[in-house]
Amino acid sequence: MKTILIFLFIAPLAISARAEKDYSSLDPAAPPETKSRFAMLDDVQILANGLLQLGHGLKDFVHKTKGQMNDIFQKLNIFDKSFYELSLQTSEIKEEEEQLRQTTARLQINNEEIKNLSQEMNSKIEYLIQNKIQLQEKVWGLEDKVTKLAVIQPTMQETNEISSLKAFVEQQDSHIKQLLKIVEDQHAQLDRQHNQIMELEDKLNHIELQEITENSFIVDQMEPEVIPFPVHNSTAATYKFDGAAPDCTALYNSGIRSSGIYTIKPNGSEAFDVYCETKFGSSWTVIQNRVDGSLDFNQTWDNYEHGFGDLNEEFWLGLNKTYSITKQGDYILRIELQDWKDNKRYIEYAFSLGSPKTGYTLQLSRISGNIPNALPEQTELRFSTADRDTDIANNFNCPENYLGGWWHSECEETNLNGKYVTPRSRGRLERRKGLYWKPKKGRYYLLKSTKIMIHPTDLKSFD
Repeated sequence: MKTILIFLFIAPLAISARAEKDYSSLDPAAPPETKSRFAMLDDVQILANGLLQLGHGLKDFVHKTKGQMNDIFQKLNIFDKSFYELSLQTSEIKEEEEQLRQTTARLQINNEEIKNLSQEMNSKIEYLIQNKIQLQEKVWGLEDKVTKLAVIQPTMQETNEISSLKAFVEQQDSHIKQLLKIVEDQHAQLDRQHNQIMELEDKLNHIELQEITENSFIVDQMEPEVIPFPVHNSTAATYKFDGAAPDCTALYNSGIRSSGIYTIKPNGSEAFDVYCETKFGSSWTVIQNRVDGSLDFNQTWDNYEHGFGDLNEEFWLGLNKTYSITKQGDYILRIELQDWKDNKRYIEYAFSLGSPKTGYTLQLSRISGNIPNALPEQTELRFSTADRDTDIANNFNCPENYLGGWWHSECEETNLNGKYVTPRSRGRLERRKGLYWKPKKGRYYLLKSTKIMIHPTDLKSFD
């Protein structure tokens, strides 16, 4: 603005100087003072031109500054969006934490009420026990009288009194037994409430933003793998079959030593292809494999029954095929797990798989492993899918809400057929629908890959 004012002030002088210069050129007889004055006006004109150029330079500088300011505003907008997203994630975590706190508070209130009720019942039991002692003393006194009057016929009144006292004592005994049973139930409920409170407190203490650290196996707790059956060398006997072998272990013992896809034919079943994995001096039949999330495991009951996927990549062999193998004898179930830090764990079970009529019920008994057990033992677990939930826990469809068919007993204990998610997936609830291993009282392990295999416990079962 100041440059413009200076220009407006100097412009008339420059014009005037130009005019006088022209006039002086027409009048060569002008005195030297006039020429000097005209020379000064020329200097002013040069100054004005310089100031004009300065104004143009300032104008260009202003345009460049505006462009830089626009870039800064765009970066600020991106920062605001990122900050808003972080605020939403923080709000979600705070809401979950507040829900856990409220649940803990309710459980603590229930715990106090149960404790008060238990104390009251203990007082009543003590009172009843005192009454029982007094009644027993009375009964003993009456028995002494009966002994003394054994020869003499008792009167009707004494007989009625004895009968009424015996009936009263029996009634009191029954009442005391009922109260003791109620107290035992209350103690069991108190224990369950206490365990729930401990679990909720543990969740509150371990809410962190870096899920990948929470959900990794602890490296320093690695244990050597235990092979629960004898390792056979290459001189093992060759098995003879009428047609295809009944499983991968029989193929290995017949001389096939490489991992890969082979055709087997269990006794009484049609032939089908399986993936055989050679390890520990034998070969295992793989019934499930997950490595990268390329296959959606949220499938129907029919697909889980007959199998789906590519045997060279991710797949589910099929419940009916697995049953046709395991009904031939006793088998070991081995589960291999890998977390997102590439730490590996395993667990092995003795198991039995029910027929299609039972809904392929599963019963497990842990043999060995280097990770806490996350599947109920000695319990019939029924296989469920979203379109066929055979065991709804508290009106809550586990496969529908946690995605993928599995042997559920309680939702959230473990799910190796869940949705494949990464540790940085948005939302804790989204991660809980993923591929994870959750012991009853232990860490929550988000998994990168899983493999489930079976092997006969008796290597000579197909001799």
